[in-house]
Amino acid sequence: MASQDVQAENAEALVIESVSWRHYLELCKPKVVLLIVFTAVVGMLLASPTGTVPIGLLLAANLGIGLAAASGAALNHLIDQKIDAVMDRTHNRPLPSGQINSTRVLLFALFMATAAMAILLTWVNTLTALLTFVALIGYAVIYTVFLKRNTPQNIVLGGAAGAAPPLLGWVAVTNSIDSQALLLFLIIFVWTPPHFWALAIRRRKEYAKVNIPMLPVTHGVAFTKLQIVLYTLLLIAVSVTPAVIHMSGLIYLAGALALGFGFLYHAVRLYGMDSDAQAMKTFGYSILYLSLLFAFFLLDHYARILLHQFMA
Repeated sequence: MASQDVQAENAEALVIESVSWRHYLELCKPKVVLLIVFTAVVGMLLASPTGTVPIGLLLAANLGIGLAAASGAALNHLIDQKIDAVMDRTHNRPLPSGQINSTRVLLFALFMATAAMAILLTWVNTLTALLTFVALIGYAVIYTVFLKRNTPQNIVLGGAAGAAPPLLGWVAVTNSIDSQALLLFLIIFVWTPPHFWALAIRRRKEYAKVNIPMLPVTHGVAFTKLQIVLYTLLLIAVSVTPAVIHMSGLIYLAGALALGFGFLYHAVRLYGMDSDAQAMKTFGYSILYLSLLFAFFLLDHYARILLHQFMA
């Protein structure tokens, strides 16, 4: 027994020594965090009538928001490690593969969360820090611990946390919440279900294996595909609202309609096909959709600023 304990300790020490920065980076889900920070930057720039934000504020706000998002991702890894060990898509992640231990992940996540709050409180404003903390708890605790495991509407309800970044960016500049900021939030909130359900269709057997009640598992693939089409139609309607209320102009409207009908094309094709390949194409397009939609927000914003200056 003693020799076995020594061997186990030596094995754990070997794992700890082999931990590299790449393992910590993977815990942060960098691609997701990059999209989060991008939408937060857009929120900040849209909140400024001149399209300019002090560089110190821009860096501090997005560093804080990015660290909070990375902390939530690491906590998600920690909480889901047993599930991840069973699913093909996630079994090679640092925790289930034994590349890093739970204590290190917890300390890493808490350090990033603490740093995020300190940065936002010191160099941004209290409201941004508070809302960022609520989003972090919403994703890492409310969604990951409770919603994900108990309701097929998990991604709908939990999507509020993921929809927060442009709102956080807006509040970082204005220190207030208004209807335009909430509209940015609403766009991502409505985008999240069709985005994630496309992936869930492809991974439904894995979710069923670990008893996660994703919509394709509880209500079937055909029902989920219909919901994707319906949510995409709703997304198109919500996405053109900024132009309707004159928050944005014709450049954004044209981009939103083109991207929205592209999303609808993929959703309708998915509805009419049995192959899971289209599910992944729809999932991939959804990421491109959101990135380009917010890019059109910026393009339109600066075009209107230049036009106003020219006409002045």
